[in-house]
Amino acid sequence: MPETAPLTGDARTRQAALHEQRTRPRQSAPPPRSRGLRALPRGLLKTARPKQWIKNVLVIAAPAAAGRLFSTHALIQLALVFALFTACAAAVYLINDARDAEADRAHPTKRHRPVAAGQVPVPVAYAVGGALAVLAPAAAAWLTSPAVAVLLTAYIGMQLAYCVSLKHVLVVDLAVVTTGFLMRAMVGGLALGIPLSRWFLITTGFGALFMVSAKRYSEAVQMAGKAGATRALLTEYTTGYLRFVWQLAAGVAVLGYCLWAMEEGGVPHTGVLPWRQLSMVAFILAILRYAVFADRGTAGEPEDVVLRDRALALIGVVWLAMYGLAVADW
Repeated sequence: MPETAPLTGDARTRQAALHEQRTRPRQSAPPPRSRGLRALPRGLLKTARPKQWIKNVLVIAAPAAAGRLFSTHALIQLALVFALFTACAAAVYLINDARDAEADRAHPTKRHRPVAAGQVPVPVAYAVGGALAVLAPAAAAWLTSPAVAVLLTAYIGMQLAYCVSLKHVLVVDLAVVTTGFLMRAMVGGLALGIPLSRWFLITTGFGALFMVSAKRYSEAVQMAGKAGATRALLTEYTTGYLRFVWQLAAGVAVLGYCLWAMEEGGVPHTGVLPWRQLSMVAFILAILRYAVFADRGTAGEPEDVVLRDRALALIGVVWLAMYGLAVADW
């Protein structure tokens, strides 16, 4: 018996050490690193926000309104402009995520972004974003027109200024986001040399402000006291002010569209019905329907609102059909 006691003690010591090793609390893991060259392209693509590319479809707005959408030259130019605008937006996203990488790692959801998670190294994000910011306007000057190159350069500069400081300035943040939508609607017309109607610009600009301010209002309503957790500037806005903004923008957008639809340019219509004027009804109904979601505080991304509400989608299709018939002078 005396000879076996030390062995039992050693066994107990080893068992206790093993138990301590197994039950030792785990430390929080650092952000995962890239798993190889395959992960980098996926991370860059994810950082470019493919879901947001649908906004760039606005490049066809001016050519469609002018009835110059279906020529081969127009389709090639618009496809090129769409790709260049997408590249500019991707450049802004990459640079923004690289700049905010440290802050995003402390955020419950943003920490999963590829740059914050380490899938895309910060220097690579800066390099790719900077390259796209330079190459896209240069390609536009060579392949489209100098006006498009100037607009893309202005868009990149404005968006980078927004990422750095303008997103923290009251009202200016709304104006910058709205101007981004307006630039998308303008660039197609500039690429094809189409004169842009003042009513087209007013309708597009205030329509964009309506949706942007409705989204901000919805965010403020849903967060209700903890708005700073997702967008710090929301704590500076009141829901009453944001409601006033989207209501004002909706009214101006409707007025602008009605004046645009009534503008015949001295040439009377020769179609079966005055489709352009009749499209005012569908446009106003679309604004009123969208305002229902804005008033409820559920107007998030515009594409999500349209796709989940069948009535709004149907009204949109009717409006497109009416305006298409007006352009075709049927």
